[in-house]
Amino acid sequence: MIKELTQITDLSSLLSGEVFVVYDQNVAWVASKLPWPSLGIETSETLKTLDTVQDICRWLLEKGASRSALVLAIGGGITTDMAGFAASIYKRGIRYANLPTTLLAQVDAAIGGKTGVNLDGYKNMMGAFRMPECTYICADVLRTLPSRQLLSGLAEMLKTFLLADGDAYEQALSGVTQPLIQRAAAIKEDIVARDPYEQGERAKLNLGHTFGHAIEHASAGSIAHGEAVAMGIILAARLGESLGISEKGLSARLTQDFQALGLPTACPFPLETLQEAMAKDKKALGGGMVKFVLPVRPGEVVFHEMNPYDLHLDTE
Repeated sequence: MIKELTQITDLSSLLSGEVFVVYDQNVAWVASKLPWPSLGIETSETLKTLDTVQDICRWLLEKGASRSALVLAIGGGITTDMAGFAASIYKRGIRYANLPTTLLAQVDAAIGGKTGVNLDGYKNMMGAFRMPECTYICADVLRTLPSRQLLSGLAEMLKTFLLADGDAYEQALSGVTQPLIQRAAAIKEDIVARDPYEQGERAKLNLGHTFGHAIEHASAGSIAHGEAVAMGIILAARLGESLGISEKGLSARLTQDFQALGLPTACPFPLETLQEAMAKDKKALGGGMVKFVLPVRPGEVVFHEMNPYDLHLDTE
């Protein structure tokens, strides 16, 4: 369930009982407005590990959190992933809710119940599906967000519209608005409701992510998730065009659109660098095959299975 908040302190009347807050230290000002016990954590892809999840679980144990407790995750996707994963395994599972403080988390990462951590630099290789009780969307928490993180979230928003709403994609090219945030969140929530465990349609949300995760891995964290997704979408469009699936000229059009918004589009790594990571992606199929999500046109995508080592594509 997604609920829009007018102000952060509204949560005090919406949540009752045992509430334990896990927050990104970068948004301590948000947690400070709430009355419950709180734990600040450092967040980065290198710290998105089982060790951090264990630290969260130890804190819950020290604070006496029972099986009736609720964990409130405040932060971006790394925070909601780790706090949600901790909630899914602490005492075999307790409740949790999200208050995402980045645009990327508001439109994507904090919705849908995917929790997890990285393993040896590979994205989200360990985790669980555990649906939050609610994801609270509050525009006020975005006011201190750096421009680079706003752009990273914009890439995920554009991805969502490219797979399901061509009209909203065109609107988003003029800038982020609260109705567009709500629209993107609603699209993901609707897809997840129909396919909660990613057995079919939900995999569309991986548009740009097969290439994107490989780019993140190759960059050792220096390229942000949304930036890598933007590059990945362009590569997916190039692949689609080379296979006769995407509209002719789509990759050039998307490149122009993304660059006008300030998003990076050129992958800095050769294909050979990406192939091993794509083959090891957690969504890889048996027999070395990977299910790529390819854009046909804004608002429509299709699946295409192939071995990443069979790709012949210029990544620059």
